[in-house]
Amino acid sequence: MQVRTLGLGIVPVILAAYLPLSTSAVQPQAVASDAPLSALWVQPHDLRAQDLFNGPWGAARAPDPDAVYTYLRPKKGGTNPGLVVQDPAGREWHVKQPPNNNNGEEGPVEVTVSRVLSAVGYHQPPVYFLRSFMMRDAKGTRRVPGGRFRLHDSKMHSRGKWFWQQNPFIGTRPFQGLLVILLAFNSFDLKSSNNSVYDVRLSGNRTEQWYVVRDLGAALGESARLSPSRNDPERFERQTFITGIRDGFVTFSYHGWHPELFRGRIVPADLEWAATLLSGLSDRQWDDAFRAGGYTPAVADRFIRKLHANIARAQQFSNAPPTGAVERR
Repeated sequence: MQVRTLGLGIVPVILAAYLPLSTSAVQPQAVASDAPLSALWVQPHDLRAQDLFNGPWGAARAPDPDAVYTYLRPKKGGTNPGLVVQDPAGREWHVKQPPNNNNGEEGPVEVTVSRVLSAVGYHQPPVYFLRSFMMRDAKGTRRVPGGRFRLHDSKMHSRGKWFWQQNPFIGTRPFQGLLVILLAFNSFDLKSSNNSVYDVRLSGNRTEQWYVVRDLGAALGESARLSPSRNDPERFERQTFITGIRDGFVTFSYHGWHPELFRGRIVPADLEWAATLLSGLSDRQWDDAFRAGGYTPAVADRFIRKLHANIARAQQFSNAPPTGAVERR
């Protein structure tokens, strides 16, 4: 596989000028690799028809809120508590529960951001949200805190993680646009350990490879490295998204880990590409995405207003001349 690198200084790259992108169409740039661009992003057809409440996996895959789930084991990894349970149909669910600190709950954020990413063309695993559920274990049957439910699907086999700094898509518009979209949600925890490459078995014994960003709950709050707050409308409203253009590149108010992903990398055309996708969602779809995460209408409205402001900000700066912008091939 030909793998592109970002900021590693190991593999030589060839630089070429970005072409301006028209807002009338969202077109990717080609990837010279045996991993097709469709492994990361597929252009959505009829964006307004996307279901942002049930997501691409549909209501049939959703966890039953009235079922009694059987405890299997604790969830491994991550900073939030969680567990693995089985529903009466034999399906295995990985549940991320509310944290034991004041940094904000990840489950609602993860489901909401996942809904938006999948609607605009990025692959996502089946995730849903339940505020609480009935669980049976050695202590009996009782109601416990819920959170993000992620289905363990036998048709999806994880091959391990993929790296933000080294992957086949660096420099392509969908990769750059993904970073812009995540920054619009103020996603601060861009760790490669949150990324998975899946072999996905489809009908007719076909298999596709998906590059997926998972564990999206570290967003909708403030941007910081040490104990930042997530899922906090007040702090999200105060955050600046884009600070300007410098030497043809977009500058962001980003204070999380791995600023090298953005510094001197994103050009105005990337903003235009991402803003075109996000602005294609209807008000009802935005409402449905937050409803899927269990948000009340009042809280959802605050987040959505700020996201619309971020999209408008991206559109404002997308008209800046792309002087000095380059593409990595």
